[in-house]
Amino acid sequence: MSALSTFWSLWVMALVTFNLGLALFLFIWSQRVKIPTLPDGTTGHVWAHGMLREGLHKLPLWWTLFSAAMFILAIGYLVRYPGFGAFKGTLDWTEYSQLAGDRAASLGKLQDHLRRHEGQTLAQIAADADAVAMGKRLFIDNCAACHGREALGNPALGAPNLVDADALYGNDDATLLASILNGRNGIMPPLGGAIAEADITATAHYVRSLSGLPHDVALAQKGQATFTTICAACHTPQGTGNPALGAPNLTDAVWLKNGELTTIENTIRNGRSGEMPAWDKRLGEQNARLIGAWLHARRNAAPTPPAGGGK
Repeated sequence: MSALSTFWSLWVMALVTFNLGLALFLFIWSQRVKIPTLPDGTTGHVWAHGMLREGLHKLPLWWTLFSAAMFILAIGYLVRYPGFGAFKGTLDWTEYSQLAGDRAASLGKLQDHLRRHEGQTLAQIAADADAVAMGKRLFIDNCAACHGREALGNPALGAPNLVDADALYGNDDATLLASILNGRNGIMPPLGGAIAEADITATAHYVRSLSGLPHDVALAQKGQATFTTICAACHTPQGTGNPALGAPNLTDAVWLKNGELTTIENTIRNGRSGEMPAWDKRLGEQNARLIGAWLHARRNAAPTPPAGGGK
């Protein structure tokens, strides 16, 4: 913040002096002024047709002493702290220096806490309740918009459940941290131009058969050939997926969207794409490890019905 100009500094000083001086004058004058009263001690002011009369009593001593102390405190504040124009106060205190000092102290405590976990696995960090609590707060502030507060995913956004056993790229520490720091770009190419519409339906039935969902057996047998020729390159001939490519396992019961026939057909026909942005510049590795530790703790907690899976 830029310093006050001479004019505005003098203006503020004049206002402070006038208001404080006026208040002090009224306070002292009120202790000495004599207000005329009637013999009964009232001022002569009446209300309600004379039923109510205004009395007059001296202010209690505690109120007088308290008010005097407030004047002394106000003057002392203006001497010690900024507030009287451009005068900085004898302490040379500013809100900016206070904030900088508090921030430095807070960051120092944070760094001391983070250094305790250097070289530890996410499982080891997850054993520290304070670290898990920090990881949860970091997750809520940065990741919950897509994945939900409890990391259960959001099928509408294509954001996967992060606390189930299913993971497109793997669940080991290095892979999880790479996903957080470097992001991911998942692409299922549209195959509508390469596969006939009838074969898309047949392939969708075969995909449903892989995970034990109801399907047309004859169409599934027909779709197996298309799957083996085109889809197996990414999903493997058995449909178990390929973490190196981010190709999901099609044989389990976990679905990012859902396992409905029309949804699978649409995925084959039009493809899917999803982006997990990189968070390295915003979070850094230490904070990413805290988030990873919280996710690890969530995965090993009591099971929660998934909101979104991996496919």
